[in-house]
Amino acid sequence: MFNLNENNHIVMAQHPSDMRIGVNGMCGQVRSVGLNPADGSVYIFVGKTRKVMKLLHWERGGYVMYYKRLEQGRFHPRIFLRQGVGFRSMRWDELVLLMEGISPKVARRHRYEISSKNVKNKGNKSWLSR
Repeated sequence: MFNLNENNHIVMAQHPSDMRIGVNGMCGQVRSVGLNPADGSVYIFVGKTRKVMKLLHWERGGYVMYYKRLEQGRFHPRIFLRQGVGFRSMRWDELVLLMEGISPKVARRHRYEISSKNVKNKGNKSWLSR
């Protein structure tokens, strides 16, 4: 059961991670930067190809790992803001958008709509032949 919500502290690795590692390897990466993986925070790891994401979370009695693999496309190219080792904080809504494959920092294109003033001779189809 997906047991995460906006009350969790969410941190994301700033560098690509090896997705072959399991819970112990991820805990080691968290400890290597001076953080405690059992503090209840959600730690996000994304692979080098940006197609796989793992979330590590401590719940009562043990670790839980969530795994998401995209069948098409990749997570946004600027998912790693800086090179180097460490983690950065992330908001809940950013995590939800990221899990859905949407980057909150990308400029959105406006939909093209035909306004009524652009359509001439609406009743006459002669304008279609132009």
